[in-house]
This record gives sequence, C-alpha cells and structure tokens, in this order.
Amino acid sequence: MRLASFNVNSVRKRAPHILRFLARQQPDLLFLQELKCRTEEFPGVELAASGYQFRAVGQPGGRNGVAVLARIPFEVVSEALPGDDADSQARFIEVKAAGIHAAGIYLPNGNSGGDEGYLYKLTWMERLRRLAQARLDAFTPLAILGDFNVCPAAQDLAPGTLPPTDALVRPETRAAWRALEHLGLTDALRALHPLPERIYTYWDYGSAFERNAGLRIDHALLSAELAERLEACTVDVDPRAEEQPSDHTPVLIDLAD
Repeated sequence: MRLASFNVNSVRKRAPHILRFLARQQPDLLFLQELKCRTEEFPGVELAASGYQFRAVGQPGGRNGVAVLARIPFEVVSEALPGDDADSQARFIEVKAAGIHAAGIYLPNGNSGGDEGYLYKLTWMERLRRLAQARLDAFTPLAILGDFNVCPAAQDLAPGTLPPTDALVRPETRAAWRALEHLGLTDALRALHPLPERIYTYWDYGSAFERNAGLRIDHALLSAELAERLEACTVDVDPRAEEQPSDHTPVLIDLAD
C-alpha cells in the first residue's frame, strides 16, 4: 500500500503536476494540502480522469484546504479536526481505507497573527495529539500525513534558513511534535533515514531549490502496527524541479500488505 502527501500551493494551478505525479508514482491514497479554493472549485473532473476518486475540503478566501485522491475504496471519517467547533479553517481530513485510518493535515504555520496565531498552532497540535491518542487507545492502525509546518530537528533545515524565533523551529513547536512521537507514533522518514542525514521537502521560491536551502516540514507519522509494515519512505523531488512548481514536493510511504 502506497500513501503520499503533497502540499500543492494552489490545486488549480498544479493539477498538471498532480496528474504527472499520479501517473508516475501511482499512490493508493494521495493527500493534498493548501488547495487555495472553495470545495466546489476543486478540479475534480480533471483529476478524476486519472482514475482516482476524491474528496475535497475547501475554504472561502483562497486559503488552506485539504483533499484526498484514492484509487482504492475509502470512507470519510471526518472533515474537521475535533476539539474546536468554532474552527472553520479547512486543515484536516481523515479516511478509512484498506483497514487503516489515514489523516491528511495542513498544520498551521504559526508565523502570522502574532501571539494569537502561534497559540492557534500549538492548540491545533494539542487537538491533533488528543485525536491520535484516541485512535491509538482504540488500537486503530493510524497514519498522519501532510504539511506539519514543523522542522523537528536542526538537521531538518538548511543552515541559516530560519531564525530560531520562527514558529517552525521554536522550542514549544518541537515539544508539541515530540508529544506526538511520545504517544508511540513513528516518523516514517527518520525510521529509514536517521539523523544526521539531511532530506528536505520544501524550498522557497527563488534560488533555494538550486542551492538546496530547504526544510523538512512534510511528514508521515505511523502507529506501531503500520511502522512494522513500513518498507520505504521517499521524497520525490521531481515535481519541485518542474516548471511553475509548488514550493513543496511529495512524500511517499510504502507499507507491506
């Protein structure tokens, strides 16, 4: 079983990139982030022509948004992260497929909105931790994939890329990440590519990609049952090298049957 995550930074602009990625990598489930469109504006007809079913959760105002594309049957469990009924930002989708629960997330960046914006990030991470805890307590095989907007370690960003005050690397952010790991979730990439190896999933526009001045902020966390099935975790840099790319590139994990 192959799962993938891709922050597309505008799904309508990157539909050709997504189609090429699907044809080349053929994931069973692909989670998209940062759709930047309303639900009804999602290019479902174009993407469905590839043979994938979809479910999109958009948001007015050209911000946020998540979706799942699937070539296997799936059931939507939730389109919103539990814990705050007033939270209207489209950042979460959870599905059940092939006997597992898989969640696609677009975790808040935390650098905008001052203290309130950063508090929203930390609160969102705590809500995610509580959801993961509930799934693990029920012995539910769980994968969480997406743009976490967290560099867990110093080796997850190129030297000098971010100041220590950036929300992606602040001690509180990394502590919230460790709280997820301490539940028993495994960072799929680091399980197979341990520190100090540097692998990035995001490069800002400009010359960052050519200089490999990147960040690792797109992740896959796995429950123990799925970590035991983990065969590969790779970062596909090809979409980032294409014309008019997203600033992120996909992460893929392969699970044994």
